[in-house]
Amino acid sequence: MNIFKKNRPQKLSDNELIVTYKSNGDGIYLGELYKRYSHLVFGVCLKYLKNETESEDAVLQIFENLMEDLKKHEIVNFKSWLHSVARNHCLMHLRKMKSVLRKVNEYEAAYEHEETFAAPFEISEKFEQELILTDLEKAIAVLKEEQRICIELFFLKEKCYNEVAEETGYSVKQVKSYIQNGKRNLAIQMNNLK
Repeated sequence: MNIFKKNRPQKLSDNELIVTYKSNGDGIYLGELYKRYSHLVFGVCLKYLKNETESEDAVLQIFENLMEDLKKHEIVNFKSWLHSVARNHCLMHLRKMKSVLRKVNEYEAAYEHEETFAAPFEISEKFEQELILTDLEKAIAVLKEEQRICIELFFLKEKCYNEVAEETGYSVKQVKSYIQNGKRNLAIQMNNLK
């Protein structure tokens, strides 16, 4: 009767799901792990990130990474291993964001300092906005296609999440994730352009 058990991943233990996923790569087994643990991973992410949208994005990223990570690691206790993976993912995310924010703050401080001494050479506000828009266009152009499309539809064409999802065929969760990651990557690109 093992044949019936194979077709019903919800009847398998975590270890059986992992072993089966490793052997055949069928996403249905990973999907079952997601059903069982996504709410717990979300709780861990929310504890560290203190933002629901970022936590939802982190959950999606963590489970996307599991597709490869499960094949690489020997896991004895999946639940505690997954907790560690989620915690580490959030800490790395916070470190990256702290670094980006520090660079943005340094840039702003340097820019404010420049304005103090550059008063005779002031650039018109309109010209400065045009420079920023040009930089923004360059930064958008180097985003991953999914992020670029979602950013353009959401911010430039002012579509809501559902409209972006309808137009692109992505799920609403994917749209939110692409927009969140796109915003973060835009900030990094804008910082690099200065």
